[in-house]
Amino acid sequence: MAERDSVRYYERDESRADTSGTSESRDLQQPEKKPHINMRTTETKSGSVFSIILVSALAAAMLGTVIYSLDRRNTMYNKASALNEELDLAQAENVRLQSELDSRLSAKNVEDYAENVLGMKKIDSSQIKYIEIQTDDVVKIPQQDGGFAAKIKKFFDSCVEYFRG
Repeated sequence: MAERDSVRYYERDESRADTSGTSESRDLQQPEKKPHINMRTTETKSGSVFSIILVSALAAAMLGTVIYSLDRRNTMYNKASALNEELDLAQAENVRLQSELDSRLSAKNVEDYAENVLGMKKIDSSQIKYIEIQTDDVVKIPQQDGGFAAKIKKFFDSCVEYFRG
């Protein structure tokens, strides 16, 4: 920062630039000059330090916010990935259990279970008996007497029907 606020000037030593003479003659002619440096300083404004601190704090806060949001996103992606893996395992288990159920309910397995566990045997054609039932396709329900209250209601309904015409 000191280089920004100050300006340095260097003078060139002309006696060294002359290459025509010997080094002894140069030493005798002029004593070696030191470079002359002029420095100019500028005063800092009182608000500039506060501005720099404020801008730095805002930049740090923004950087912190970005890092936090990236961390939250990464956490959510990891949770989603774990849940997807769990879902895949559950679906694979479902397929396995469904195939096991299908194999247990096959006709051959049911037949084996009935014969071996329950002691059942296949029927012969001589054991089959057919029964023929002689009924109509129409079912008739006889009308029932509802009792004394139903008779009175029927009487009033017939009277109302008579008067209405």
